[in-house]
Amino acid sequence: MDRRFYIKHRVTSDEIDALGHVNNVCYIQWVQHAAEKHWNVLSKNHAFNSYVWVVIRHEIDYLASAKIDDEITIRTWVGDSYGVKSERFVEILKDGKILVKATTIWCLLDKNSMKVMRIPAEVLDVVNGLVG
Repeated sequence: MDRRFYIKHRVTSDEIDALGHVNNVCYIQWVQHAAEKHWNVLSKNHAFNSYVWVVIRHEIDYLASAKIDDEITIRTWVGDSYGVKSERFVEILKDGKILVKATTIWCLLDKNSMKVMRIPAEVLDVVNGLVG
């Protein structure tokens, strides 16, 4: 079973920097957007209103650049989840070629106290694809 999540996107003029390619900040926004959309899909059948994910680390490799009107694909999937952390991978592709690779570490917080919390079993089951 393919547990990856895909988003299509056409690069717009406001995402282009002075060098004529996508600004690096946009890639990070896309990484975060893909993670949020994927989590919404994974958790749609669950009431996880008392939890919130926050980023504690971004690691990103820029391999090639995207330009205006490029049709790109943003592909993401969850890696290991343990303790209070969950690893997520994102690849941004154009015509099947990887332009950017990112690894992001997310930390789970209790939404009311905003304190770090161990990932509960019901959330681990969702991120590990054990329940839909």
